Amino acid sequence: MDFVNALVLFSNFVIVPALSYGSQLALGAIGVTLIYGILRFANFAYGDLMAFGTMFAILFTWFFQSIGISLGVLPTALLAIPFAIIIAILFSLLIDKFVFSYYRIKKSPPVTLAMVSIGVMFVINAVVRIIIGPFDRRFFDGERFIIRANEFKEMTGLNEGLAIKSTQVLTLFITIIVALILFWFLNKTKTGKSMRAYSDNEELSLLSGISPERVVMITWIIAAILATVAGTLYGLDKSFKPFTYFNNLLPIFAAAIVGGIGNPLGAFLGGYVIAFSEIVITYAYKKFFAYLLPESLEPNNLIQLLSTDYKFAVSFSILVIVLLFRPSGIFKGRDS
Repeated sequence: MDFVNALVLFSNFVIVPALSYGSQLALGAIGVTLIYGILRFANFAYGDLMAFGTMFAILFTWFFQSIGISLGVLPTALLAIPFAIIIAILFSLLIDKFVFSYYRIKKSPPVTLAMVSIGVMFVINAVVRIIIGPFDRRFFDGERFIIRANEFKEMTGLNEGLAIKSTQVLTLFITIIVALILFWFLNKTKTGKSMRAYSDNEELSLLSGISPERVVMITWIIAAILATVAGTLYGLDKSFKPFTYFNNLLPIFAAAIVGGIGNPLGAFLGGYVIAFSEIVITYAYKKFFAYLLPESLEPNNLIQLLSTDYKFAVSFSILVIVLLFRPSGIFKGRDS
């Protein structure tokens, strides 16, 4: 019974949160890796693009709530996401047209585009703060938990409870659906194959009659969709604060690089690698080992490798290790 309690405890504080957080990172990492693979630069504004899309999801959620529209037990934000996606797409295409396309036409090196994206990042961040403010915004409504810890204890008779939030299940479900649709699109449709061909060999794809303008446009559309969905799911699961999305840029980039930059499937899996690494390393195992070890060997300290305050250090460390020993990532990505 102690082993089962330990397993439930570990699931409650590590496995379930990591699956949810990993799903959010996975969607963001795919967006980053698509932009790098096709547009050839690291987009440091992506975290703030997530915040931008999420902001409009919140604004539309508030609007629907004000006129009495809801989805019952499901969060109203799910109804707002499509409208937020449309605005995020238009905004991304405008940014590309008036900023990035200039440097792309000039054949500027990737480092120049990356520096430009930092400028865009600050602009988007300022816009979001001006419109919605810098404070925490909680916009979840509907049924909060699918199962509560106390209910689980009563059902099983265990000492430990398992709490599963509806947002965690929604995050995992929506991520799987979005990822399946995206991979089908990239591998089975003519447009998706054109994007892959353009990413693999730009000059040869142009000779084949592939329109670079169309490929670039579709890339920004997909990136905006992924940013809005990932950002909104993160905000529903935790809360919305603009600076948080800037902070999440590090684990998102780490996930993309670990999975192999330019490789969407690798980026997807890399999101879960980073999420599990952060949570496993920063979790305090005292109670977990108290269930598994004899009373004489029970630990007196927290048995925590790193404080949760340093969870981003885990992402950074993994990023550095991968860049040093396997620059192409776990799944081979672009070499340049």
